[in-house]
Amino acid sequence: MVVTGIGAITSIGIGVQEFLSGLREGRSGVKPITAFDTTGFEYANACEVTDFDPAASIDRLDPAELGRASQLSVAAAGMAVRDAGLQPRELRARRALVSVGTTNGEGRDFDNLAGQGIDRGLDRLDPALSGRVGAGRLSSSIARELGMTDVEAVTLPTACAAGNYAIGHGFDAVQSGDVDVALCGGADALCRKTFAGFYRLGTIAPQVCQPFDRGRKGILTGEGAGILLLESMESALARGARIYAEILGFGLNCDAHHPVAPDRDSIADCMRLAHRDAGVKPEEIDFISAHGTGTKANDITEARAIHQVFGTRPPATVSIKSMIGHSMGAASALAAAACALAITEGFVPPTINHVETDPECALDCVPNQARPAELNVVQNNALAFGGNNAVLILGKYRGA
Repeated sequence: MVVTGIGAITSIGIGVQEFLSGLREGRSGVKPITAFDTTGFEYANACEVTDFDPAASIDRLDPAELGRASQLSVAAAGMAVRDAGLQPRELRARRALVSVGTTNGEGRDFDNLAGQGIDRGLDRLDPALSGRVGAGRLSSSIARELGMTDVEAVTLPTACAAGNYAIGHGFDAVQSGDVDVALCGGADALCRKTFAGFYRLGTIAPQVCQPFDRGRKGILTGEGAGILLLESMESALARGARIYAEILGFGLNCDAHHPVAPDRDSIADCMRLAHRDAGVKPEEIDFISAHGTGTKANDITEARAIHQVFGTRPPATVSIKSMIGHSMGAASALAAAACALAITEGFVPPTINHVETDPECALDCVPNQARPAELNVVQNNALAFGGNNAVLILGKYRGA
């Protein structure tokens, strides 16, 4: 199972080349929020995508009929198809799956509808806005935009692990022969509800996100979309496609231990499930793309789970959330794209904004500058509220 196309919309770059450049440079996507009114908040930074033009990225559908998250997912899917070198007619001739993970769905539209309900009354909501809020549109709109007919379109709402869940679903569908090709990943848009919720929890950082740093103060919310095009090795070789990486396997579990607190043993079990599915051993992992949110609870718990599986000397462990913020359902999909690019290009992305590693984490988090490396196997962690964990294993393509 191989990745032959990547679509990425992030606060550090739109498109695979700009995203790659941002990862190499350790670029920061942090800026003051413009997506909604931040009056009343003491601080309001986020990793907002401010240079995305949906009209320039969406051809068949009217962008005005789509919510922000659907615009992001549709545009990223189109990028992935073009990046894979698949002509529209070739894609339409194949049995396909579209699998998109999300946390909020069209959360921004819900924000606006809530405001209308308060200002106008519930009987005067904008029907066009109401018609956009179904989360299923994040995947079905991709199928409509690309003219796909022999297709299953699903949206997976497993919160901040949803991107990895969606990629795992695509992996299973192609590997089993149910479909020929899968467009899978995640998308979420910046919204007031999510920002305010994390702010009230006391987990929003005032300025920057510093995963695994002693002085870390929390997350920064973000937005974006990451969509991977998956196909069988045989299919990719037959059409002479460029191969970024192989998907070797994945693991999923849900411990339901706590609404928001991660569980160390469950995370460790999920890593072991992924290793077993991929047929790899811990010592074969060259680096870990951590969930790494920058909160005290997540970073220490995830680090302890990593030590539980890998021992006292785990591989380099990085968090690209230091650059692109926490893009919710898109987070692990974009991290998977980053892993595939890192394998292809031979480098480990940095964890930026790093001053001093927290001794309770005790990880080599590749501080501030990317590191050249020959990578064979890479692990991508995703953790979510409710105990939803998903770990993806990617490997280097060595040729036929």
